[in-house]
Amino acid sequence: MGKQLTLRVAAPPLVLVAMLLLSFPFTGRCAVAEQPGADESSLDTGVAGDVVGPNFTQSAASFGQSGVARATWYGAPNGAGPYDNGGACGFKNVNKYPFMAMTSCGNQPLFKDGKGCGACYKIKCTKHKACSGRTETVVITDMNYYPVAPYHFDLSGTAFGKLAKPGRNDELRHAGIIDISFTRVPCEFPGLKVGFHVEEGSNAVYMAILVEYENGDGDVVQVDLMESGRRGGGRWTRMRESWGSIWRLDSNHRLQAPFSVRIRNESGKTLVARNVIPKNWRPNTFYRSIVQYS
Repeated sequence: MGKQLTLRVAAPPLVLVAMLLLSFPFTGRCAVAEQPGADESSLDTGVAGDVVGPNFTQSAASFGQSGVARATWYGAPNGAGPYDNGGACGFKNVNKYPFMAMTSCGNQPLFKDGKGCGACYKIKCTKHKACSGRTETVVITDMNYYPVAPYHFDLSGTAFGKLAKPGRNDELRHAGIIDISFTRVPCEFPGLKVGFHVEEGSNAVYMAILVEYENGDGDVVQVDLMESGRRGGGRWTRMRESWGSIWRLDSNHRLQAPFSVRIRNESGKTLVARNVIPKNWRPNTFYRSIVQYS
């Protein structure tokens, strides 16, 4: 009987692996809307290059707070990020007004388990030779599960290209990872009131609502629903966060429309939209209120 031959291959040195990785342009890998409950503990959160900024658990919460971050991009070079123009916040048609594809995934200090959805940031880059140095505003619309820095903006191809000097968009995109600075700023959605999209699957005992277009903070940290009629009329019922900027209520009785909705933003300001969801409401339908944060 012949001897069994075992072939052993030496692992490449870590320095060689790092050089190979850095030789390719890097584009981000944001979450998609179908993955709201992904297990972050199983994902790679290694840092590429120098670590900048505070630790991963710190939150960029207050207006005017500034910092440094890394930026990548994903999706089509001139797209809005996700190929379905959505994202892990639940927003729809982010390629259209008011987002106009100026969107970004945020890692946990920016996404905040969905409570950072809709927040606005001014960003700019200056270190790369193709950077324009101009500030651009982006909105958090998606989740970044693969951060390369404590603060990581994984931008749409459109937003990343906007940071470049005229005619050098593709050159900057080819850089893959760039250093940027960011500042949390109030959101402004001219001509729009706060909107509520009743999600697909909502029925007489289950209500899921996407909240959109809030001036100021841009985000929502609590949503409450008030029914009409004797059963629940005049009493607010807390909804719970489902995923992203979608809030849900599972009821033990048939819900009585029309519904009023109360929202609270990160600054603690509340806004009430009275009877915004009508008696003859339908799933997968958008309802615009007449209220807005000033």
